[in-house]
Amino acid sequence: MPEPSTDAVLVQRLLQDGHHVEVCGGDAAVATAVAQQPDLIVLDTPLPGAVGLPVLGALQQSSVRAIPVVFLTIAHDHQRLLNAFAAGAVACIRKPYDDNEVLAHIRVHLSLKLTQDRLAQVAREREELLNLVAHDLKNPLASVLFASEMLALPDCKPERRPRYLQIIDDSTREALGYIRSYLQSQAKPASALPRNTHTCAHLADIVQWLAARYELQLEASGLHLHIHTTSSTACVAISDQLMRQVGENLVSNALKYARAGGELELLIRNGRQGTWQLVAQDRGPGVSADFQANLFQPFQRAAGPAEVNDHSSGLGLALSRQWIANAGGNLWYEDREERGARFVVELPEADCAHCSG
Repeated sequence: MPEPSTDAVLVQRLLQDGHHVEVCGGDAAVATAVAQQPDLIVLDTPLPGAVGLPVLGALQQSSVRAIPVVFLTIAHDHQRLLNAFAAGAVACIRKPYDDNEVLAHIRVHLSLKLTQDRLAQVAREREELLNLVAHDLKNPLASVLFASEMLALPDCKPERRPRYLQIIDDSTREALGYIRSYLQSQAKPASALPRNTHTCAHLADIVQWLAARYELQLEASGLHLHIHTTSSTACVAISDQLMRQVGENLVSNALKYARAGGELELLIRNGRQGTWQLVAQDRGPGVSADFQANLFQPFQRAAGPAEVNDHSSGLGLALSRQWIANAGGNLWYEDREERGARFVVELPEADCAHCSG
């Protein structure tokens, strides 16, 4: 982003190299850089230190401080050059300069900047994957922990033991399935992974699966589950696995926060035209008005008992909303009349005749 006094030949060479060049004056340099977020800034200083160093300092105090700055100056004072480096310049070139030398500096630092950006993107993707894996394993492992604790109780009813063992087996297999899926996704390039363009989930099956999986946990928490449906054939355009995970997040949320309410309802009903809704509602304390704005933000956890905060990652609702949005739907929260929380999942209806599950 050279200033107007920059040699027109240099600007032309940069354009010939395929770069987009924005030329602006010293007073506008910082605002322009912040607005456009360039990959590199060329700061030309026709007067020794009168414009360049203050602008360079201002850039380092802004949101573009990570963007490399190539500093062009007529100053031959060694201390001024050191000051430029101290202020954040990655290269200081004295004028008059050789165009090829400046272009070489620009190419090197652009390459370094792009490499740095790619590494940062990889780090973000790895962190997101780690968060996703950790969250997806949390629900089945919590079920394993619950069943094992019930089996360890001295007054555990003999007729319940087979069911607790089944919960441990099912949940362990579910967790292993997630791990296997993630390992396969990392072993193959994205272009080689199979793509299901006609996935769907039957909401009645999802609700029945949730009822069977969490029946004993809901009972132990003092929550009575009620199921209501206006259709036993409601089918939505999302994979069965993702819809189960969304449902698990909503049920586990009620287990953590709505025990005092004594009930959890799962409803299947018509949404807007061409959509179906899965609703999870309870008679717990609901979500405080001041926290609702952060409800679907990652790592945000509503205040609750100590054991809730110890076991909650604050990712469940954020991930669920993202999955639903990716499928063309929406997930939102409503306060219930006369106290309680209501979460509504709305998804497009699927053509089950072409679904692959």
